[in-house]
Amino acid sequence: MTKTIKGPDGKPRCRWCEAAPEFFHYHDTEWGFPVDDDQRLFEKICLEGFQSGLSWRTILAKRENFRKAFHHFDFNKVAYFTQRDVTRLLKDEGIVRHRGKIEAVINNAKRAKEVVKQEGSLAAFFWTYEPDAKKLARPQTVSTSAESITLSRDLKKRGWKFVGPTTAYAFMQAMGLINDHVEGCSIRARVELARKRFKRPG
Repeated sequence: MTKTIKGPDGKPRCRWCEAAPEFFHYHDTEWGFPVDDDQRLFEKICLEGFQSGLSWRTILAKRENFRKAFHHFDFNKVAYFTQRDVTRLLKDEGIVRHRGKIEAVINNAKRAKEVVKQEGSLAAFFWTYEPDAKKLARPQTVSTSAESITLSRDLKKRGWKFVGPTTAYAFMQAMGLINDHVEGCSIRARVELARKRFKRPG
């Protein structure tokens, strides 16, 4: 079976786009492009945690609701959420109402502040886990890697929650630490160019 499908413009895209119409825009404009903005990095690691056991379509459809609920994932604000906020969020039908995942975001916001204090920024921390592109598995053939396992382990040591190796790998794919667009996908070259031009933080 081919690894690509035709996009709205007739050009090939990664096959996973066919799961939902809204995936094309996300795939073409976000997925795999390198990110060094701390707030976006924190948002993504949190949303990947919420996705655990669910589909990305569910999370993407609710993303704006998540942003409103968590102050656009400004971890400096979320870190001060209280049990009253947890109770409020458990009643919010616009998000995934899972106590453990909600509490993990609040916990992780506190841990994110600690990382910034120690490392200078979340970006400087996360980008140290960028793997050697020459040693990567073929695109979209694995769900973890040595680097995602190490990142997961290091985050857990720092007290982060809902950051397993698969979650860490999906985060790395989405935030551009690797280019996991399949060979033949029309966006792969654009992502590769963006990664070449990207100035690594730290």
